[in-house]
Amino acid sequence: MPFTVPESFAKLRSNLEITFPQATTVSTRQQGVRATIADGFKIIEDFLTGSYIRSTMISPLKEADVDIFVALDPSYYRHYNGQNGGQRGLLDYMRRTLLKTYTSTPDISRNGQAVTIRFSDFVVDVVVGFQRLGGGYIIANANNNQWLETDPKKHVEIMATANKAHKGNLVPIIKMLKSWNKSHSYLLRSFHIEVLALEVFQNVTITDYPSGIRFFFDRAQARVTEQNLDPAGFGDDIGRYLNSQEKVHEVIDRLQTGFKQAVKAEKYAAAGDPISAIAQWRKIMPNHFPAYG
Repeated sequence: MPFTVPESFAKLRSNLEITFPQATTVSTRQQGVRATIADGFKIIEDFLTGSYIRSTMISPLKEADVDIFVALDPSYYRHYNGQNGGQRGLLDYMRRTLLKTYTSTPDISRNGQAVTIRFSDFVVDVVVGFQRLGGGYIIANANNNQWLETDPKKHVEIMATANKAHKGNLVPIIKMLKSWNKSHSYLLRSFHIEVLALEVFQNVTITDYPSGIRFFFDRAQARVTEQNLDPAGFGDDIGRYLNSQEKVHEVIDRLQTGFKQAVKAEKYAAAGDPISAIAQWRKIMPNHFPAYG
């Protein structure tokens, strides 16, 4: 068990990871889902996307989402664009196709921009879309029955490049911030945290995890009041779901609390009191941060 703050953060990094057997299960399961879709649809390409492939997923696996992106043949676009139920109709067709194979799965449902398969041990989200002329993709958005432009492949590249620039420290901090978010009402969406971190740490040197987390809590308070654009360059505001001043202020209040706790933890550590410092960090990330000793 850890007796110092650096040891505690090293253990925290380990606690945030899914296990090797779990990763093996994810690999097998997602391949099965993709094979089922390939049997029922004409597809141009399919690939893993989301936090799993960007290495920003946190444990436990049973509370995580594994995202599969499926780019269909353009004939489906012609069939569903503005007719036959539109984007909702396309996702419903995907759902019916998956139900033919996964007959005993607890739940398969249309969920916003994906078809969600709720297995007993974790969730798979199937995102359905098409290759976009000029690059990127359009995906079916059942919330408003429209197409949403994005590029999940570019998201992976951007995160990998930024993490390399930060000498491997950015992704672990993002995972720690997701642990904090999970412990405090999930006020921010997972991808929004990633986008905020990319913005906050741009042209900044991350010297260590404690100061990095404290720095994020400080600077993100201003960032959430602005548009946080899709880093792939399609102009969508990732924070659009915070659609009222009340919601924005609630996030700011939570960030302020985290900042004050992080400052206090750093002061305890500087004063040679690791027990109190670790206790403070556990208030910020109670689900994953280890206890002293």
